[in-house]
Amino acid sequence: MITTIQDKECLYKIDISKPLDISIPLRATNNNVNAWYITAPKIEPVTDGDWIGKVSEGASTNFNNIYFNPHGHGTHTECVGHITREFYSINETLKQFFFTAEVISVNPEKKGEDFVITKSLLKELIHSSTEALIIRTLPNQDEKINKQYSHSNWPYLSEDAAIYIRELGIKHLLIDLPSVDKEKDDGKLLAHKAFWNYPKATRFDATITEMVFVNNAITDGNYIVNLQIASFENDASPSKPILYKIIEST
Repeated sequence: MITTIQDKECLYKIDISKPLDISIPLRATNNNVNAWYITAPKIEPVTDGDWIGKVSEGASTNFNNIYFNPHGHGTHTECVGHITREFYSINETLKQFFFTAEVISVNPEKKGEDFVITKSLLKELIHSSTEALIIRTLPNQDEKINKQYSHSNWPYLSEDAAIYIRELGIKHLLIDLPSVDKEKDDGKLLAHKAFWNYPKATRFDATITEMVFVNNAITDGNYIVNLQIASFENDASPSKPILYKIIEST
């Protein structure tokens, strides 16, 4: 089904019957993707005395509680409230859901014991003016769907790279890592703060989405992204970003 999306400058035709899901599903298993030293998520039926909320146990419906952390258990979208003393909600921050987007594949630079996404790399790879940037790190392997990231020293954005993304006017940053920052950085959060321009001139309408998975079948280039969140009044929500190829723009 062909539909049209409009921004301030262009009309874009997309086929909404051909979505490209770049989210990671949340599963109640130790193989669920995991970061930040927490246990696996749980999905389990409510119990009340002898009653168990599960059809196979005699209930009329399946009635599960879900225990998870959006930052550690899968694809999630966060607002500046993730790093502020004051409370800000992603549900109040994100009010539009379709954006122009560019997918880029980045081979982080080796710097000492770290792998870093630098400004110089991004300057070579970002080719368009876009509202959202989606960073796929290389090598890109299926193990990202269930990787145990704790104590792995994953690649991260340099502060200059985050500033560069901000200066390009990109409002929505998506990456296939647990954080845009170094795993153990003594709480500096340099990339988060640089992207949101916090606290000098905070970009309250900007978001960061982490732990996406961009399948290798998805080529680098321009797309429309539908950034879907659950309506949590929290700094972050599990999310389901969906890409659509642009058929035509005018």
